[in-house]
Parts: sequence; C-alpha cells; structure tokens
Amino acid sequence: MHTEPEDPLAPYYYNHAQEVIAGIEVPSITEEWVENYPSVVDRFFTRYYYIKESPEPAPYQVLFHSNRVCLICLAPEHPAIKDGIKSFTFDIGNTDRSKNTVKGKGKKGGMVLQHDSTLAILTTEQNKAYKIPSCVQSKLVEVNTAWVEEPKRLETAAEGEGYVAIVLPKPEDCENIKRSLLTQAQYNEKWAAIKKNAAQKLENVSNAAKTVNKVAEGEQESAPVDAQHAD
Repeated sequence: MHTEPEDPLAPYYYNHAQEVIAGIEVPSITEEWVENYPSVVDRFFTRYYYIKESPEPAPYQVLFHSNRVCLICLAPEHPAIKDGIKSFTFDIGNTDRSKNTVKGKGKKGGMVLQHDSTLAILTTEQNKAYKIPSCVQSKLVEVNTAWVEEPKRLETAAEGEGYVAIVLPKPEDCENIKRSLLTQAQYNEKWAAIKKNAAQKLENVSNAAKTVNKVAEGEQESAPVDAQHAD
C-alpha cells in the first residue's frame, strides 16, 4: 500500500494557537493576511510621469516619496521594454553618472541635474538609443548600476525596483516640479492620444503606399495599349 512520505519540515509549519493578552485574543496572522494589500509604491509613493517627445515619444515614471526622494524609472509603456534592451550605460560622454558621490544627510557633492539632463543611455535590440532624462530639477543621490551588468532584467523589473536613479529636489521646488509633471490620469489620457496619433500616421502612410502602387499598376497596364496606338 502506497503511503505519502512524511514531510520533514512539518514541525516548522505555522499552526495558530489561541492566545489571550490582557483579555484580548491575539488574531491569527494568516487570517489577517490581505491578498490585495497595497504595494510599497502604492503605500509610500505618488506616481508622476514625464514624456520626452524627441526623437519619438518615450515615457518615464517619477515615483515621488513624501520625504522628497524621487525614483526615476522607465514607464511601463516605454518602447524599449517592448523592443528589448541590449545595453545600458551611465557614461553619457562628457561625464559618468556612476561616479557620483554624496556625503551626509544633505547629500552634499551630488551632481546637479536639470529636468532634461541625461542620466543614462539605453540601447535596444534594434540599436535604437534612448537618452534617459532626470525628469526633475534635482541633485543626483545614486544610480542603479545593476542595469549596466544585466540590462535585460530591466524589462521585467517590478515597479519601483526598476529605478534608474534616485534624485533629491530642493524642498522649495517640489510643488512646482509636481505641477510640471503628469499625474496618472493626465498621463493615461496623453499617452492614449499619442498612440492614437501614431496609429493614424501609420494608416496614412499605408494608404499613401497603396495609392502609389495602384497608380504604378495603372501605368503598367496602359503602357502596352499606348505602344499599340504608336504603331
């Protein structure tokens, strides 16, 4: 008769035992577990977005913490995530962001960034390069060098974990910075409009190509007839 082997880890599994402290029953940790508990990003950050328009629209996410710290990330809709990421570097030509150093609580010594300063350069599998902007006027605290060694991981990194850099804006600039960025709702609306316009342009190009082909076919069909008349 077949019997299931005993689980050697069984003695270590959690089994709730009723316990009362000061007349109050201690609740079970398993019963208190919430399946859809908000993520770290949902609990501690506010999502903002910045869309770099040139050479083609590329969206970036700014996770704004209440203590002013901002995580700069690729937005989930960034074209590079779909195309595949081949390489990633913080060496932007005139400087290497990975050499940034800061000291103390005030993060002294960090590189000063404008909203359009380049943090890193990402190259896709199609050899298309994207200059990742800092998105906010701030001071560079640190960069995530993990993507230099393993750029492909950035394609599947969880929200927040896929940050490119951590930056710190000045306290007096925070409200203006937030107003300059897109909220989640504003971003959803604008990105949908961008995709719609892109689809319309693609359709127009396709229709134009079909028209050219039809004209060319018509000219080819009329050529023998014209030749007969010439004879």
